[in-house]
Amino acid sequence: MKIRRILATAVAAAVTTPVVLLSAAPAFADTKPAAQTQDQKADIEALRLAVTKAQTAYDAAVIADQKTQEAFEALTKDDHPLVVAAAAAKKASDEAAAAKTAADAKLEQAKKDLAALPADATEEQKTAAQQAVTAAEADAATAKTTAETKAAAATEAKTALDDARVAAAREISKAQEAKKKAAKELDAAKKALADALEEEPGEECEVDKNLVTSVTGPKKITAGTSGVFTFRVTNKGKVELGEVGGYAEAFNMSDDLDKYLHLTWSSATSPKWQAVDGEKGFSSLSSLKPGKSFDFKLKVAVDTKAPAGDGVVVAGGAYINEDGSCGYDEGGAYAEFGIVKAHKPGTGTGGGSNGGSTGGNGNTTQQGGSSTTPVNNGTSGSSTTGGSLAKTGAGSSTMPIALAGGAALVLGAGAMVMVRRRKAGSDA
Repeated sequence: MKIRRILATAVAAAVTTPVVLLSAAPAFADTKPAAQTQDQKADIEALRLAVTKAQTAYDAAVIADQKTQEAFEALTKDDHPLVVAAAAAKKASDEAAAAKTAADAKLEQAKKDLAALPADATEEQKTAAQQAVTAAEADAATAKTTAETKAAAATEAKTALDDARVAAAREISKAQEAKKKAAKELDAAKKALADALEEEPGEECEVDKNLVTSVTGPKKITAGTSGVFTFRVTNKGKVELGEVGGYAEAFNMSDDLDKYLHLTWSSATSPKWQAVDGEKGFSSLSSLKPGKSFDFKLKVAVDTKAPAGDGVVVAGGAYINEDGSCGYDEGGAYAEFGIVKAHKPGTGTGGGSNGGSTGGNGNTTQQGGSSTTPVNNGTSGSSTTGGSLAKTGAGSSTMPIALAGGAALVLGAGAMVMVRRRKAGSDA
């Protein structure tokens, strides 16, 4: 369930058809996460299976890639058969080449000896020298053939090794592409499952009458300034509540005023002013003991160009326990305020930021003023700074589900205020 989507739909209806929204407000207030249907369960199980299959395919691709890497690496080692064969063939080729060189040198020497015979050399000497040349020629021819044969064998062996390495490199490239594809498909499957799980209702939260909220603050805010409201969450029950949080909005009670209002929040545990997250709301980052309260500050900044009119700050509270159970306040809370233009010198007093207005259930003790100092009354649990909801044993998706109920109540409360205002205006 998306808080932002609920808010966008309901606020749009509030602006255009307030009477319809008023009649629909109780429905919003009673809204709970719907039970997960059989079709939803089947779809999610199918997506889980798709993730499992994609993970299996990716794991297989990783193993295949690893094997191709190992196969290529093996071709670089001295004990690989192709490497051994190439080395042996090269050695034989080198030896044959050396033998050819020696045979050629012997032939050259034999020819020199024959040519160097003296004129008075005997026939025996001439015959012996000629026979030496003939024998050297035969040896040189044999050595040449052997060298050529061995060189061809060495080239063939080296080519076989090179071809095997090229093929292994290609297999690596194919395996890596397959792994990338499998990783992409796995990511897509995981995202599809995550999206489905994000949309599923999850834990059903209940209205908890012991969770009481109030909003108090200035009755007027001058355009170009800001006003600070206190959103108080109180545990009136007898058991400690888990992580306590809330959701708030500032919106118009006259057309086209929203764009002039900017809402931020802070607290003692998160002192930096920050925008309200439509998905997560805001959190105390701590539990809340029985009888204790936690204050959030809600600052409404009004643009200088904002026209005079009426506005409202609405808020809802929620909590999530370690066991996954969750709850939200009944009815939400709100505070109305007027937007006034800054007065010019000599024209009288303009709007200020004093006074207060409160609505909703529970504690309505006036806070007043526009102090920007966060207040923390009676909190319990750890004090940790940060702007997002803390992690709990229930999982990160459950708190927004709990807050969705609070957001719906916020809208219901705001709608009632707007319709009452407009009705009062039409009766005047």
